[in-house]
Amino acid sequence: MSELHYLSATELAHLIRTGQVSSVEVVQACLDRVEEVNPRVNAIVTLVAEQALEAAKAADAREPAGPLHGLPVAHKDLVDTAGIRTTYGSPLFAGNVPGQDDLIVRRLRAAGAITVGKTNTPEFGTGSHTVNEVFGATRNPYDLSKSAGGSSGGAAAALATGMVPLADGSDMGGSLRNPASFCNVVGLRPTPGRVPVVSDANAWYTLSVLGPMARTVEDVTLMFGAIAGFDRRSPYSIREVFTPEPEEGVAGMRVAWSPDLGGLPVDPRTAAVTAAAPAVFERLGARVDQVDLDLSDAEDAFRTYRAWNYALSFSDLDGLGPNTAWNVERGREVTGADLARAEQARSRLYQRMAAFFDTYDVLITVVSQVPPFPVEHPHVKEINGQELPDYLAWMRSAYWISVLHSPAASVPAGFTPDGLPVGVQIVGRPFEDARVLRVARAFEQATGHGRRRPPL
Repeated sequence: MSELHYLSATELAHLIRTGQVSSVEVVQACLDRVEEVNPRVNAIVTLVAEQALEAAKAADAREPAGPLHGLPVAHKDLVDTAGIRTTYGSPLFAGNVPGQDDLIVRRLRAAGAITVGKTNTPEFGTGSHTVNEVFGATRNPYDLSKSAGGSSGGAAAALATGMVPLADGSDMGGSLRNPASFCNVVGLRPTPGRVPVVSDANAWYTLSVLGPMARTVEDVTLMFGAIAGFDRRSPYSIREVFTPEPEEGVAGMRVAWSPDLGGLPVDPRTAAVTAAAPAVFERLGARVDQVDLDLSDAEDAFRTYRAWNYALSFSDLDGLGPNTAWNVERGREVTGADLARAEQARSRLYQRMAAFFDTYDVLITVVSQVPPFPVEHPHVKEINGQELPDYLAWMRSAYWISVLHSPAASVPAGFTPDGLPVGVQIVGRPFEDARVLRVARAFEQATGHGRRRPPL
């Protein structure tokens, strides 16, 4: 019990439920850890310690009910939390205190989880590097001179350092998967609609999703069960109840391996780590084929829909940061013909991948094309000598997958020679989130990379 803060959520839930530890002890252990390491990594930007301890006392005074009873959780600073400052990483909302919780927060609390605070994010989640003008940058706990990724970088760093056992995140172009890869934790981008998003402005937008993050696949699965589920206010919400697959392992599965998604530049350090993944699956009894994919239709589709959504969401705001403002300007340029072309490209790609998944159970590939980069750099500007056109281009290996409507998980895959984490991306058929988690857990258990803690 000397490192209560590093026990898994599943272990802690069992200990609380059986009375071996109290929720107060668990919450206090996490708060102590926040005090110890957060000044160095800047992951939790708004802390509600007293509120969390009061909620823990109340949890200890009643019979355990939900699956997350008494467990601390941190919420990304993009989701509204009633009575708790929510800035969206923007100076325009530096003092914003919402009057009600977003749906994902309500579901976590209904499952028994206890809010301890908000995690850092770039302005409106724009970009895969967590830095903003309100709170500054979140640093990678494995190397404080490096980025924690983004846009759920605060969540990933908080998990990696034991500040919380569970955290929520969001993902449009890799914002759950990239920081999970950078910080040696697990992140799941669910099938759109699995975790409903309630909106009165862009209710039909399917590229952006909410999802769970944790240190283990088992914990991600536990949390996912609490936040997934139908809500009629989301027009593409999935009615099917999420149920984990009871089978263990991947023996007999057909696994497709793509080291670069059809020719994307990949840093040699990342490539060397992820290249070991196919052999792991072969040892576990899966049949692995290296495949030559063509996902090029995803580029125009993602950029067009993303730009259109930024113009829809933020055009009426003055004083936006450069990345958000750039996206809004690109969105204002989008025409009806552009949207028609993007829809056709995405539809072609979806049908090609549907045929692909007739043969293969999952696709495994890189999460990010580079390992964690210097924290003072705004973004990656070149890979393997190839200059990149803008701040988005280094994340193609994640945002091309976003277009597929597929669930995708980032799972720890190993470390570079200088100790930087690298994840592997496991992509499944649309709606087969449980299959992705099953494969992710088999890989996790076979390798154990997620057990390596940061030197903090």
